[in-house]
Amino acid sequence: HVRDWLDTKRYMSIVILALMPCILFGIFNSGLQSHKAAGLSLETLPVFLTGLKLVLPLILVSYTVGGIFEVLFAVIRGHEINEGFLVTGILYPLTLPATLPLWQAAVGIAFGVVVGKEVFGGSGRNFLNPALTARAFVFFAYPAYISGEVWTKIVVTKDQIVDGFSGATALGVAALSPMGTSAQDSLIEAGFTLKNAFLGFVPGSIGETSVLCVLFGAVILIITKVGSWRTMLGCVMGAICTTLLFNFFAGPQTIPFLALNPAWQLSLGSFAFASVFMATDPVSSPALETSRFIYGLLIGCLGIIIRV
Repeated sequence: HVRDWLDTKRYMSIVILALMPCILFGIFNSGLQSHKAAGLSLETLPVFLTGLKLVLPLILVSYTVGGIFEVLFAVIRGHEINEGFLVTGILYPLTLPATLPLWQAAVGIAFGVVVGKEVFGGSGRNFLNPALTARAFVFFAYPAYISGEVWTKIVVTKDQIVDGFSGATALGVAALSPMGTSAQDSLIEAGFTLKNAFLGFVPGSIGETSVLCVLFGAVILIITKVGSWRTMLGCVMGAICTTLLFNFFAGPQTIPFLALNPAWQLSLGSFAFASVFMATDPVSSPALETSRFIYGLLIGCLGIIIRV
C-alpha cells in the first residue's frame, strides 16, 4: 500500500485555494466594468457587491446543474460522488463573461460533465478537461455571447432600456488592427495598457483577466506540488518562442498581430489562466516529468498559432 497525505479531497481544496485570488478579483472586476459603463461610483464595496450579483448566479448554476449530473451518474454506477467536480464547477464559470445567459451556462456545464467526463467512465478516466469541454461547447454553440466581443453588464434600475453594451476585447483590437499599423498602438489607442492587462482591469471572462492573480495561484500550486511547474514553464516557453518566430517574419505586408511582442501576448486573454489551471489538470495531462514539459511547450506553441 502506498500512503500519502494528498488525497483527492485535499488536492481539490488546494486548487480552490489557489483559485481564490482569481475568483475574488473576477467578482470585483466584473462590478468595476459595470460601474464604469453606467457612470456609477467606483468605491470598492459597491463595486464588489455589484460584481457578486453578476458572478454568483453563474457559479450557483454551474454547481447545481453539474452537481445534478454528477449525482445522477454516481447513483447509476453505484459509486461515491467524486470531489473533482468542486474544481470543475468553479473553473467553468471563471472562463465565462459575466453576462452569459444562465441557461446557456447550464447547457454548457451539462455537456462538459456528461461528454467531457462521464461517458469515459468518470473522474480519473477522462482524457478531456470537463471545464474546458464545457467552455468549448458554449464557444461554438453560442458564439454571439462569448466570442469576439465582451458584453459589459450595466446594473442601474429595474426598468432601464439598455442593460449592457459590447466592445472588442484586447485580443480583438489587436487582431483587427489595419494593415500597415502597429497592433500595440491600436491597443493603447483603444484604452488598453500593458499594466492594466497584467493587473486585470480590462473587460473579459470573469477569472481570466488578471495575470497577477493567476501567478499567486501558480505559486500555491507549485509549492504544494499540486500543479507541475514543468507544464507551466513549457507553456510560457512555447508561447514566447512562437511569438518571437512570428515577430521575425512580421513586416509591412503582414498582419500587425504578428509583430505583437511576448509581453503583450502573455498578458492578454486567458493564456496565463489556461497555463496554470487548465494545462496542469492531473487527469488529462501526462504523468512523466519530461512529457509534462513537452506537453506544455506544445500547448504554448499551438495557443499562439491559433490566436494569431
